[in-house]
Amino acid sequence: MEVCVAQSWSDLQALLFEGAWNERILRYRSPCAFRGLDDAGHRLATSLARLGGDSARLERHLIRNFIKYAHRDVVERDSLWHWLSVAQHHGLPTRLLDWTHSPLVAMHFATARAEAMERDGAIWSINYERAHRLLPAVVRDALDREGANAFTTEMLAHTVTTLDSLEAMSAQSFLLFFEPPSIDDRIANQYALFSVMSSAAAGVDDWIARHPALCRKIVVPAALKWEIRDKLDQCNITERVLFPGLDGLSRWLARQYRARA
Repeated sequence: MEVCVAQSWSDLQALLFEGAWNERILRYRSPCAFRGLDDAGHRLATSLARLGGDSARLERHLIRNFIKYAHRDVVERDSLWHWLSVAQHHGLPTRLLDWTHSPLVAMHFATARAEAMERDGAIWSINYERAHRLLPAVVRDALDREGANAFTTEMLAHTVTTLDSLEAMSAQSFLLFFEPPSIDDRIANQYALFSVMSSAAAGVDDWIARHPALCRKIVVPAALKWEIRDKLDQCNITERVLFPGLDGLSRWLARQYRARA
């Protein structure tokens, strides 16, 4: 896996948008998914994995009970992928991992916490178009029929009906990316993607170890974080936009008026 260290704001931009030119359509369209972390030492661990213990065994119980009790607040859909998206969005531990199409959104999450400004951050990128070429044929063919480069929940629902059937498609765990439904403005504004491993016991880090050429880790030095943060704020990439509503407004104001250490 390639590991780069950004030397400046402009260098970070160049690294994030490298390879975005698409010769086939003559447009700049990056094939990568991005994930920003405020600590470069953090792994790409899902909230399910962070539960500890035999989290894979607990997964079906978490999902079953979420669906059971969420009926009063959520419009019911007969799709596993819809329910997983809603659950992840509202904080239930799942095997999903949050990503974004937007390098700037990833930069926000690498620099959003003032208490982490003294630690190097990181932005991970995975070429999801190439990753999808490695999928089992039945899943890859569903993507090709649509002429799409990422799945939607509806596309997955027609191909994979249960998590058990997802895992049974291949003896070796695989990674796919899908776009969640626009449940609210937060998902749309964050230009969100979710990744899912075919096995709850396997991690994205395990997949990267097998396919290092498809991943890049860009380290954001602590010395650059305040400059990046201030420039993102001027570009209106803030909590007020990415978390619409009073909660996001409050988080933005609290960060804006916090004294710099």
